[in-house]
Amino acid sequence: MDPTQRNLIGPFVAAILFVAFAVYLYLPHGSRLAGWQWLLPVNACVAAFGAYVLSHRWAPGVSGAILAGLLYGFGPFLLGLAKVHPLAGLPAACVPWLFVPASIVEKRFGKAPGLALLVLPFAAIVLFSHVSASQRFFAAPLQVSVRPTDLAGFVAPLALITRSSALLGLYHVPMAALVLGAAMMGKARRYSLFVLVLAGFVLAFSKSFLDARQIARIGVSPILWLSVPLTWCAVLAGIGLHGLIAAGHADRKWILAGVIVLGGLSIAALLLAAHCFQVMLGLGDGYARLFVEAAKVYLLGAVATGILFVITHMKLRLHALRWAILCTSLAVDIFLGARYIVDRVL
Repeated sequence: MDPTQRNLIGPFVAAILFVAFAVYLYLPHGSRLAGWQWLLPVNACVAAFGAYVLSHRWAPGVSGAILAGLLYGFGPFLLGLAKVHPLAGLPAACVPWLFVPASIVEKRFGKAPGLALLVLPFAAIVLFSHVSASQRFFAAPLQVSVRPTDLAGFVAPLALITRSSALLGLYHVPMAALVLGAAMMGKARRYSLFVLVLAGFVLAFSKSFLDARQIARIGVSPILWLSVPLTWCAVLAGIGLHGLIAAGHADRKWILAGVIVLGGLSIAALLLAAHCFQVMLGLGDGYARLFVEAAKVYLLGAVATGILFVITHMKLRLHALRWAILCTSLAVDIFLGARYIVDRVL
């Protein structure tokens, strides 16, 4: 097979998977999709493929790039934007694509020009907000708040669908890959990724330290800024998945760290469930059950990652088995979680 044809197989498979997943999620709601709402599946596919393309700069494996695409395009954040307005997902879907020029320029011309282009997504979000405001159209209103308590979405995003303006998090099982991906990029001294994540969260939580007039002067809804850090969280998880599959005996401590993180998140979800069960008159029982389900999924991820740790500790390669274990647990988590979110927001 020609090398060019071989290089096209990955993007083709990814595109087919993303479109098929969008059809699976939105086809049951086809009768309710009208007007701008038809942008919802389009935004998801565009965002997913953008994250796929962007992650290929960092994650050499196709599986990691596909995971990054699924976690961003079909993650809690982008699917949850349907609660605001379908057009709010348009700039969020374009953010991964707007980071691609920086990665290409850095690879060809050096670090400085690439770093300069990292401002492009931020500028595009500001431009979109000001142009839409000039037309008296606000896809994501300025008064919508993103609160520090919304970070609980990284523990149980499904439990916060009705309580949060913006859904944060990457589902459950991918948290282990996120931890490993962050560790890998930290070890490689790719600090610019962490600066982008931090900058995005600071802008998103700007209402915590800026007054209404300053927010109005910036002219961007805090929700839109979340697209920047969550893009890179998805990419880091894709990098981490590749690391989990390819990890050797010397890397087993990072796999163990993933097991510990998932176990800790399972305990945290159970504690939150216990707190909700204590609410008077059973008003918190619905949230409590969702936290319990989150704990179960975290436990599933911890068991899957624990099996990988045992395989690595025994100095066995078994890459195909690792891939099957991880992808099965990730698929169950993402498919069920995305289905639940779409059914609730539409």
